[in-house]
Amino acid sequence: MAEPKTKKNDASVESFLDGACEDEAKREDADAILAMMQEITGEEPVMWGGSIIGFGSYHYVYASGQEGDWPIAGFSPRKRNFSLYIMAGFDEYDEILERLGKHKTGKSCLYINKLADIDSDVLHELVTASVNYMREKYPDE
Repeated sequence: MAEPKTKKNDASVESFLDGACEDEAKREDADAILAMMQEITGEEPVMWGGSIIGFGSYHYVYASGQEGDWPIAGFSPRKRNFSLYIMAGFDEYDEILERLGKHKTGKSCLYINKLADIDSDVLHELVTASVNYMREKYPDE
């Protein structure tokens, strides 16, 4: 079985952000998201693969037998938007998402263009709820 491509590594978070954030406003938003996730998780930021900044980790095993590690929370400043990894998914968070502001979602990804488009307090609430859920689901991590 193939191993996951995205793994925790020793690359510099600061160097990654320096290269990924093409303007000052994007870097300020990235720094704010980084500080928020660090505060919520109590974990230091670590690079996962070449483009994800993760906080903490958990070990998953799928019914297929595939397994690996992934951050409890994380984000990436992509060219078009920010991808925030909300590992609990969004099934239980409709009410929070209604209050968040301009965003899109994938299975476990929240996409925002910039922090000015959303309510940062609501984002804090969402990330906190997801982190709490993941720590309850994976208590031994």
